[in-house]
Amino acid sequence: MASTESQAPDYAPGDQAKGIMGRARVVGEAVMIRHTLFSLPFAVAAALLETGGRPPFMKMLWIVLAATGGRNAANALNRIIDKDIDKRNPRTAGRPLSQGRVRLAELWAFSAAMLLLLAVSAFMLNPLCALLLPVAGVMVFGYSYTKRYTWLCHFWLGATCAIATMGAFLGIAGRFELRYFALSVAVALWVAGFDIIYATQDIDFDRKEGLKSVPARFGAKGARAIALLCHALAAAGFLSVPLFWPLGPAYLIAAGLAVALLAAEHVISLGATERHLRIAAYGINEIVPLVLLAGVALELYLL
Repeated sequence: MASTESQAPDYAPGDQAKGIMGRARVVGEAVMIRHTLFSLPFAVAAALLETGGRPPFMKMLWIVLAATGGRNAANALNRIIDKDIDKRNPRTAGRPLSQGRVRLAELWAFSAAMLLLLAVSAFMLNPLCALLLPVAGVMVFGYSYTKRYTWLCHFWLGATCAIATMGAFLGIAGRFELRYFALSVAVALWVAGFDIIYATQDIDFDRKEGLKSVPARFGAKGARAIALLCHALAAAGFLSVPLFWPLGPAYLIAAGLAVALLAAEHVISLGATERHLRIAAYGINEIVPLVLLAGVALELYLL
């Protein structure tokens, strides 16, 4: 099964990091902190949209901290929960935890710190965000277990990542609005789509282990079709944002570029090698949120 991070280790087996900075580096490597880029730009964009580009500084700070805490807690918990599966999968056997380069206790401590950061941030935002913390907890803890029971696990992951977007809206407004779902659902389908693409390389392993995934259930061809549908719907969601907020040509150009990147992702993924799939699922999708955030920022601040 795939999760939102790259798999290629950048260390030699047996190499041990020393000191506080060394341990921090290897923990960050284990949870792929840089892939906070999947969720954080959408959370920032949501806050900008709902405030017309003038979010209160402290609100924005707590939104960023909440998104950072939630994402990194989720990935650290995934490493812990899936540690035995990762050791058996040749593709993931090079992860720091599988190689013993990071200790289980370190990941537990990191998870606890990130969950605390999420909780404190939610309480600092408003009562609704604090009230919804159990929902976020179920989503974060539940993802790693869903692939043991249902091929819909990719959509659970997508919904979990979209919490950052919806949470930013709620953090600003303190209430639900129907328009918030346009961008939030688009983000959920976008993540589900690229996670399905990446999971195609684990078809044989997932079937052997009895793990559930869209590729294991429907095969590579069926999985690509479902991922394409997810991204078509996500693209519609991204393009619909100006219907709910006053955005103009700069955003539409950015959204069009994002759609083109999604199309390129599906073409590249046809190469079917690990390198092609990593570029398609992760390399391109690190850019998509930044492009859309840039479109929002251009509209609000320069046009």
